[in-house]
Amino acid sequence: MSDSMPGPGAAHGTVPGATPGEAAQGSPDEDAAPAAATASEPAAPAPLGIARTPTGNARVDARLERLADADHLTADGHIEVYEDVHRGLRDALTALDAGPAPAPMPSYNHRS
Repeated sequence: MSDSMPGPGAAHGTVPGATPGEAAQGSPDEDAAPAAATASEPAAPAPLGIARTPTGNARVDARLERLADADHLTADGHIEVYEDVHRGLRDALTALDAGPAPAPMPSYNHRS
């Protein structure tokens, strides 16, 4: 084995050729600690860059455009936008299911 590749008996996190006390000073885990703390910081809000294709239904399209509001919020603010969009889409779909009221049937006077 070479110095860059420890042999099968080498302990994880030790520096080749170092005494046990020296190995603890230069351990890889020690160097990674500051990076791990920084990685746990929440990222700033950023647009996802997802294209919203118009559906042709003004009510549905308005709700889909509302999703863009979440792009400027932190993740904990997304729920309000998503609930509003869900409520609006549900209302729009319910209105589509209801459809227009049927036209009145003409009345015919049938005389026999």
